Amino acid sequence: MKRINQNRAFFTTGYVLFLATMVYVLVYMPTPYLIYGPGGANEIKPMVTVQEGDRSERGTFMMTTVSARYANIVMLGISKLDANSEIQRKEDRLHGRSEDEYAAEQVWYMGDSQSSAMEAAYTRADIPYRIVPDYVYVFKVPSSSNVFHPGDEILELNGVRVTDNRSIRNALEYEKSGTIAKVKLKRDGKLLTVQAPLMTITDSETGKQRPGFGVSIATVQKVEPKDERKTIHFTSTDVGGPSAGLMFTMEIYNQLTPGDLSKGYRVAGTGTIDKSGKVGAIGGAKYKIVAADRQGAELFFVPEDNYKEAKAKAEQIGTKMKLVPVRKLDDALTYMEKLPIKP
Repeated sequence: MKRINQNRAFFTTGYVLFLATMVYVLVYMPTPYLIYGPGGANEIKPMVTVQEGDRSERGTFMMTTVSARYANIVMLGISKLDANSEIQRKEDRLHGRSEDEYAAEQVWYMGDSQSSAMEAAYTRADIPYRIVPDYVYVFKVPSSSNVFHPGDEILELNGVRVTDNRSIRNALEYEKSGTIAKVKLKRDGKLLTVQAPLMTITDSETGKQRPGFGVSIATVQKVEPKDERKTIHFTSTDVGGPSAGLMFTMEIYNQLTPGDLSKGYRVAGTGTIDKSGKVGAIGGAKYKIVAADRQGAELFFVPEDNYKEAKAKAEQIGTKMKLVPVRKLDDALTYMEKLPIKP
């Protein structure tokens, strides 16, 4: 009887270990792959407000996104059966960056997209504005550094306010490599003060050597209208990247000007934008077509360079959504202005 109990215990233990191993391999073991697919089609109006703007809107303008998920073995198997999913290697997305650096870069691109959308909308609505540097954003951090993190916002150096590369250079002009600088920064919404060692770097503008931190940075700017009543406020969003520029501009312009540009339609789209209103190509157009269709979009503005890919996907899924290729903001505005008001 004792031997039978021992055999049962041995079998039970082995079975539990086998199950635990299988669960780990199938669910928790990391793979070098990502699964891309349709993301969301999110209404922009809750994300942006023009102070004293006209917020009447029977329809809606929507930004579209791509879903990128780190894949386990089970997810890889399921995605093989999904015509709207695609497997890619992580490295094809990261290109040598860490995941934190990639995420920080996408946050910056989103902020830059919002700034460009404001400029394009102000320009089209003939509202004077100015550009003001706000703070310095950290993109990339060397692995040897334990002071800065990707996504940090540098606000002050040794008690001096800094807003761009020039102000950093001026604040450190009389410092020497090897000394410690007192840095005030914001990280994950919290203010911190850190002690950062200085090293010798090559200035990207002058080509000369000077003291610095050895991190990759960029300037974040504010777009300020001369008429404060036209100030634009964005809410925070978990979405990154530059591809919502066109649709941000459409919503902002609608609030800056009288009347309802949406005319009662559910309007989705994608595309980068610059201050002149030029619409640029994006990645993942085929996924965004699916996301917009799932949310009942009736119109979809797509950069002209992405139209062929978007049209092929639209035909594949049999959507009734109207695809409209655009090269510039005026193409989209003119199309909406010519539409009859939806009954």
